[in-house]
Amino acid sequence: MVGRKRTERAAFEAAYPGYRSTSRIDELRASEYGYLDERGETYLDYAGAGLPARAQLRAHAGRIAAGYFGNPHSDSPASTASTELVEHTRAAILAHFNADPAEYAAIFTPNATGACRLVGEAYPFGPGTRLVLTFDNHNSVNGIREFARARGAVTSYVPLTPELRVDEPALAAALGSAPRSGGGRPGLLALPAQSNFSGVQHPLRLVELAQRLGYDVLLDAAAFVPTNRLDLSRVHPDFVPVSWYKVFGYPTGVGCLLARREALQRLRRPWFSGGTIQAVSVQGDWHLLAGDESGYEDGTVNFLSIPDVAFGLSWLDGIGLDTVHRRVGQLTGWLLHRLGTLRHGTGAPLVRVYGPSTVDGRGATVAFNFLDPAGRIVDERIVGRDAAAARISLRTGCFCNPGAGEGAFDIPVDALTGSIRRQPRTIDEYLELIGLPSAGAIRVSLGIASNLADVERLVEFAGCYRDIEPDRAGLSPRLRC
Repeated sequence: MVGRKRTERAAFEAAYPGYRSTSRIDELRASEYGYLDERGETYLDYAGAGLPARAQLRAHAGRIAAGYFGNPHSDSPASTASTELVEHTRAAILAHFNADPAEYAAIFTPNATGACRLVGEAYPFGPGTRLVLTFDNHNSVNGIREFARARGAVTSYVPLTPELRVDEPALAAALGSAPRSGGGRPGLLALPAQSNFSGVQHPLRLVELAQRLGYDVLLDAAAFVPTNRLDLSRVHPDFVPVSWYKVFGYPTGVGCLLARREALQRLRRPWFSGGTIQAVSVQGDWHLLAGDESGYEDGTVNFLSIPDVAFGLSWLDGIGLDTVHRRVGQLTGWLLHRLGTLRHGTGAPLVRVYGPSTVDGRGATVAFNFLDPAGRIVDERIVGRDAAAARISLRTGCFCNPGAGEGAFDIPVDALTGSIRRQPRTIDEYLELIGLPSAGAIRVSLGIASNLADVERLVEFAGCYRDIEPDRAGLSPRLRC
């Protein structure tokens, strides 16, 4: 076993000699993320949530213990202390994205979902406008269609290629076919910078394409920014949702919407709340929203946790986002290679990967299924249970991205609409109606503390399914390891 692992590491280092330049992360893995190895855990769900460094938790405790902080909506010493930290964090966020403060605002939300909802509820949809979405979108983006439809806008979806990339000619056609209403903007395009399902990275040039045709663009960056640099001085989406716990694990409950100030002027919030207004009258039935970012925030922001974002960004800068990007890219390439070599005794493949089979145009997220010797999918729910028993944290299902899943499994639209009309009562009945043997895929994702041992542990676990027939009653296969 030891000799085989040495051989595998030598092969990896020969294929990716640049990996040694990321050794700083191995040092941090031991000191700041040591709770993983101390507990024998393999964490492969960075697309679900990042992991916090111990330094982040110490910084939070130290700041709270050393000072006192109050509701920012006042001029008291406690309020001023909070306001200064919140505004410092806004500036740090804009600097991280190389965003000009004169062009972009950073609006605090509970998460990326809250940022998407803010745009959806306030965007000026109406008859004659359009919401264009790609099949590959998180449900927090898909949900914007309900706001659009409620106001009479047309919603259209753009399909994916077999590699689960956006069909660019189809996108250009969908954007070009939108009529202008009274000379105004045709509507909103919403797409992810990186798929949370497959790891596909969609070309950022699509932002400029849509904007040239008059569209506003919502670029969902939640899955992209943890390991990739988004430079808002080079690409200028109108709205960018982000969840900070996906970037560096802590804090949860804090996200933001990066928005072009010019685009913000087109939003019309359907309500107001404490902290969002300059003035309001009950008897006069009138209110005036605040003219700055606070007009788009809801009540009192999370002033005790928002400063942790600034520390997290400083922590990430100290490691080097480019270093993290390089490291996870090389580990992803090796993971794809290793999964592709796994075979049953018959020579049949053990793994089916969805999306690109190389690192070209993809991030550090890989979706796949195990196959039995006959080529049938091993129920991912069984794999999820087995992985948990092996102390491996991965994710199974459709990952809140039904469009990418429908594309990966090549489900025809008539099967979907027909099954819904028959109103299935359980997930298994639904799967039977659409002809799927499994509820979804397996997703592994790499991040800031990932190392080669994590990848090799997953490959070792995958080998447990070699030449094993799944139990069709839904019980776990009798694994050998």
